[in-house]
Amino acid sequence: MAELKNDLLLRALLREPVSRTPVWVMRQAGRYLPEYREVRALAGDFMSLCRSPELACEVTLQPLRRFKLDAAILFSDILTVPDAMGLGLYFEPGEGPRFERPVRTSADIRNLKRPDVATDLAYVFDAMRTVRGELNGDVPLIGFAGSPWTVATYMVEGQSSRDFARIKGLAADDPAAMTMLLDTVADTTIDYLNGQIAAGAQAVMVFDTWGAVLAGDDYRRYSLANMQKIVAGLTRESDGRRVPVILFTKGAGPLLADMVETDCDALGVDWTTDLATARKHVGDKVALQGNLDPATLLESPEVIRKGVADVLASYGDGPGHVFNLGHGITPDVDPDNLGVLVDAVHELSSPYHLS
Repeated sequence: MAELKNDLLLRALLREPVSRTPVWVMRQAGRYLPEYREVRALAGDFMSLCRSPELACEVTLQPLRRFKLDAAILFSDILTVPDAMGLGLYFEPGEGPRFERPVRTSADIRNLKRPDVATDLAYVFDAMRTVRGELNGDVPLIGFAGSPWTVATYMVEGQSSRDFARIKGLAADDPAAMTMLLDTVADTTIDYLNGQIAAGAQAVMVFDTWGAVLAGDDYRRYSLANMQKIVAGLTRESDGRRVPVILFTKGAGPLLADMVETDCDALGVDWTTDLATARKHVGDKVALQGNLDPATLLESPEVIRKGVADVLASYGDGPGHVFNLGHGITPDVDPDNLGVLVDAVHELSSPYHLS
C-alpha cells in the first residue's frame, strides 16, 4: 500500500497535533453531484451501484476531484448487512429502503441467516481495495456500518419509520428476542468492519441514526451496549498504525457522556449540540467530529463561512476536532457551496492549532 501523504484525519481522530482542522462530509459521494447522478443512472438502480466495485469506486472518488477533502468514505449503504441476511433489500423511488421479508417474530429472528461476509459482502471489500489503490495514499479511506439498533429498526419495521412502533413493541414484549436480533447483527457487523479494515479502511465509523429515539436506559441496553461490543471486537491496528473508530448517534446530546466510555476514538456530534457543550461532556477522552447544520449549505457563501467560523470557535483551541456536517449533505445543495465550506475550514482553522 502507498504511504499516506495526508494523515490529518487520522491524527486528529487520535487527538494528535495537526496544522489545521481536517474536513470531510457525510454523504460527500451523493446526489448533490451531477456526476454522481450520471453514474447512478448508468448503474440502473441504487444497489447495482453499490454492488459494482468499479462504479462504487468512481462515485467514492468524485468529491475528491472537486474538493480538497481530507478523507474518502466508501460509497455503500448501512443496509448491506441485512441484505446479506436474505431480507430482500430494495429501494422504492421517493420512498427509501424497503425489505421484502421483514423480521417480525422470535421465529423470524431464530431463522435469520448469519452471512459469510467474505462471500456475501465481497463486493464491498472489492470496492474498498479498488478505492484504496486509486487513492494512492493521497488521503485516508473511511469504512462504515450501521449500528445494530439502527439496522434492526429497518429489519423489523420493513422500511423507514416515524414512530418505530413495531421494534419498540418487540423490545417491550419479547426483550430476549430483541437481544438475540441485536447480537446477530452486532456479530455480523464486527466481521463486516474487520473485513473492511483488512481490505484497506484506515478508519471506521458506526452510524447510529435512530439510537436517540430510545429512552435513556433502553438506549444504553439496545444501542450503546451493542456499539461497545463492536468497538471491542474490531481490529484496531493496520498498516502499522491505529485504526480510529468513530461512533455517531444522531441527537445524542447528553448521551455523549455515556458514549465516551466505549473505548472509541471519536464521537460524531450533530448540529443540535454545540461542540463546546460536547467537549464538556467528553473532556479530553475522545476527538469530536462535526457539526455544521447541513441546511447551512443552502445559504450564501457568506453565511456558510460564518457557520464554519462559528463551529471552529465552538470547539476552540487544541487537537481532536474533525470538521463535518452534523448529518449528511442533502441532495439539493449546490456543489460550489461545499467548496466554500472546505476552503473556509482550510483558511480559518489554522489559528486553533498554533500551540
